[in-house]
Amino acid sequence: MLTAAPIRAYLPALDVARARAFYEKKLGLTPKMEYAGGVIYACGGGTEAYLYPTSNAGTSKASQAFWEVQDVEAEVTELKARGVTFEEYDSPQIKTKNGVATGPDGAKIAWFKDPEGNILAISQRV
Repeated sequence: MLTAAPIRAYLPALDVARARAFYEKKLGLTPKMEYAGGVIYACGGGTEAYLYPTSNAGTSKASQAFWEVQDVEAEVTELKARGVTFEEYDSPQIKTKNGVATGPDGAKIAWFKDPEGNILAISQRV
């Protein structure tokens, strides 16, 4: 059953070399293995993300994946120091301050884009 099966994020890339530089140098991910022209990254809790070549990269207006972290603000600070730029939103639904949105329950989330135009996030539950 799917409830017991691992799920993996797919990260589309028009230019895999450019995307790899971002994921490995700016986000600090370590390649687990190369596969079908792309690369698989191991993340926490046995999860994985697969960066793969496709001409459809960056076409989604929705988030592709998020990392659940203990402290969003600390992660934002670290990633900004590595050159990651965070999105700023000011709408009735989402308002960010220094790249971080805080929900009514105290949960926090911050969004950024990779060089392929994919929207990614880091999230902190309460």
